[in-house]
Amino acid sequence: MLSAKINRQSRFMIHSVYFWLTEEAQSKCEEFEAALANLVEIKKIATAYYGSPAKTAARPVTDHSFDYNLTLVFATQEDHDAYQVHPDHDVFIAQYKTWWSKVLVYDTDTIN
Repeated sequence: MLSAKINRQSRFMIHSVYFWLTEEAQSKCEEFEAALANLVEIKKIATAYYGSPAKTAARPVTDHSFDYNLTLVFATQEDHDAYQVHPDHDVFIAQYKTWWSKVLVYDTDTIN
């Protein structure tokens, strides 16, 4: 799942997706996790992580309300853009979009 295609001295793009599953989908977590595992195999992704909220202390600035996070690192904007139109990405969205009650995406260009 993880790879080391990123030179830490260069800038890159981080694509973070937060998923809130519907009540019905809550019983299908293993299938959703398998779908995430398949998604992160797309070759344009330099590094990938996915998981559920950490069991850290509740604080006013901490949001534990999501069910899953997917964090992808891309070496370039072009790699990100290619990922967005990759057939496996399209299949993932088509198969699972009804499982989400909410999705938020945060894209970040690193500056260090």
